[in-house]
Amino acid sequence: MSLTPANSKERFSSRVADYVRYRPGYPATILDALRDECGLTPESVIADAGSGTGLLARLFLENGNVLFGVEPNAEMRAAGEEYLRNYPKFHSVAGSAEATTLAAASVDFVIVGQAFHWFDPIATRKEFARILRPGGCIAVVWNERRVETSGLLRAYEALLREYSSDYAQVSARYPEDQRMAEFFAPGESRQRTFSNEQIFDFEGLRGRLLSSSYSPPKDHPNHEPMLAELRRIFDAHSENGYARIEYTTHLYYGRLEK
Repeated sequence: MSLTPANSKERFSSRVADYVRYRPGYPATILDALRDECGLTPESVIADAGSGTGLLARLFLENGNVLFGVEPNAEMRAAGEEYLRNYPKFHSVAGSAEATTLAAASVDFVIVGQAFHWFDPIATRKEFARILRPGGCIAVVWNERRVETSGLLRAYEALLREYSSDYAQVSARYPEDQRMAEFFAPGESRQRTFSNEQIFDFEGLRGRLLSSSYSPPKDHPNHEPMLAELRRIFDAHSENGYARIEYTTHLYYGRLEK
């Protein structure tokens, strides 16, 4: 199946529970960068495009911001509503990056966590420009799993490439400097990076694997062999019963020139 903005909206429907429990969050230092560079305050109104289960949204809600979580997938949206139910400034919106349903010039920031590579860039840029107030800022954030810093991470990467049918295709879609420059052009974007990590026992590592859209589902012939190989990797590389997954968190931010 080709990867398109249309079919991507349903890729995670069967993986919501694992996504909520096992996907990495985002470091709070992102807020510091946006305060310094884009004037983020607790009074800023935020639109989170592709808000999913609410992992990035929570960071801004804890900062005191009003936030509109825009999510096209019904299962992911419901999970986000449950995860963020104790934040009265959270508003769940059935919409997409290309058609948020939000009013024109209604938000100070548009943020995107991990979902940007699923969007149609031309339609998304037009929509973000429409809903942003003058001087508003866009922040695109994603966690990139490191693949060479430990034996476990090298083996985990090899597992994905062996057992997943479209891992290489999905990973190739993640934003790069050139793609982000094209999105913000003719304006400019800036980049910051931060360290991030997760510590898992075997069940946690298993859940992390199964939360990925490219992980073969239960009815796929690669599913059980993949889990057996994961067990072998964990037993060979874990320390004191735990495995460390390391990430580089990328932050691209800037303003659009209309």
